[in-house]
Amino acid sequence: MKKFVIEDSFWSLFPQAKIGVITCHGIDNTIKDSDQYRKMISSAEEEALKYLQDAKFSNNTVIKVWREAFQKFKTKKGARSSIEALLKRIDKGNHIGTINPLVDIYNTISLKYGLPCGGEDIDKFVGDISLTIAVGDEEFIPLGKDENSPPYEGEIVYKDDKGAICRCWNWREAVRTMLTENTVNAFLCIELVDESRLMDFENALKELWKLVQDNLGGRIKMSILDIDNKEIVVD
Repeated sequence: MKKFVIEDSFWSLFPQAKIGVITCHGIDNTIKDSDQYRKMISSAEEEALKYLQDAKFSNNTVIKVWREAFQKFKTKKGARSSIEALLKRIDKGNHIGTINPLVDIYNTISLKYGLPCGGEDIDKFVGDISLTIAVGDEEFIPLGKDENSPPYEGEIVYKDDKGAICRCWNWREAVRTMLTENTVNAFLCIELVDESRLMDFENALKELWKLVQDNLGGRIKMSILDIDNKEIVVD
């Protein structure tokens, strides 16, 4: 039985945070209609422009709250939240490409609601997964690389018994647990640090659940973790 546990070291920094989790079992993530997801992402890109009302990119609220969050823990120089990375591409007029249905769906939700979303293959987890402060010796091979790049001591990471899964909270993902066309069981999450956006967070989580259920089938479960509810079973 694998669990997802958010440790007290995280809550000491972000006591008001909420992590929404969608666990998916028995889904079909094979690519059947790329055009469907391309249109989905394109529509979300247009909606995401509402988060970029200030001409100075860093002044926009969605960007600012996550930059402030990243200042509370040790980060790699230049590391930014996943939602900032997506919005920066939109701001520059670049489109988000399709990858596979699960990734396309969570990118759509991330853009539409202006919240960081991510996902991992549950079957690739070794033991439990936790959101915690890194020791600094965790193995981590990022997407697109083949060399170990361990997190800093004091960095917020998702990790399991084998190593880090995502560095700097939601900045960079490990190749080991990434979602692929062959993924059957998946862990998806949405992260909230701005309490004023609780309704957006809840609506994003519900829509993520529905899109996965309607398009990929399987058994889908939704959970919200906070300081009073720190762990769930994921398999």
